[in-house]
Amino acid sequence: MGDTGRAPPPAHPGQEPTPMSRLALYSLVVCVLATSAAVVSFVQGMWLGVVWVLLAGVSSNMCWYYWRRDRQTAG
Repeated sequence: MGDTGRAPPPAHPGQEPTPMSRLALYSLVVCVLATSAAVVSFVQGMWLGVVWVLLAGVSSNMCWYYWRRDRQTAG
């Protein structure tokens, strides 16, 4: 159950390709939310913001990876 070698079905006429893959978009949203949570945590004086910073770093790397992979396969 792997790649069967078939080409993906053609896109519907008039449908534009998505500018970003869905995973890249989701990880970008997680990165923005984690960054804002880190700012709020540090403003309130909680050191839990360190965890939010780490999550923002991982999600930003995921966003970059999926965005770049999508651009390379499309072009």
